[in-house]
Formats: sequence, C-alpha cells, structure tokens
Amino acid sequence: MKDADIDYSDIPPLDKSFFTKATAAWPPVKKQLTIRLDADVLAWLKGNGKGYQTRINRILRVVMESQPSRSR
Repeated sequence: MKDADIDYSDIPPLDKSFFTKATAAWPPVKKQLTIRLDADVLAWLKGNGKGYQTRINRILRVVMESQPSRSR
C-alpha cells in the first residue's frame, strides 16, 4: 500500500491543545548505578542472552507499575 492510499479522514488534525497536553518522550532517561545482585540471580539473568540489564529494568518496571499509584 502506498502512503497516498491511506485514509486519514478519521484522524483529527493536531492543534495547540495537543501540544500543551503532550508528555515527555518515551523511554525515560536512564541513570547509571551500581547494584549488587545474588550470584544465582545474575547468572539467571545473563543465561537468557544479551540484554540482562534491560531485563532487570523491565522486571523492576513491572513491579513498580503494579503498585498503587503514589506521588513519585
């Protein structure tokens, strides 16, 4: 399908109110830190291949988002 064939008629145009309500870009800024993990936990995370730090972040985000909302 070509871009010209896409029907955009049901999408309202953006106005100034859209940009005043816009939020920060995703993903949030990452901060570097040092963390101590149990050796078996780290081995398990690394055992699933590259990206273990990203997995740690995702696991922590799931837990954080499952908690009742508080002022952060």
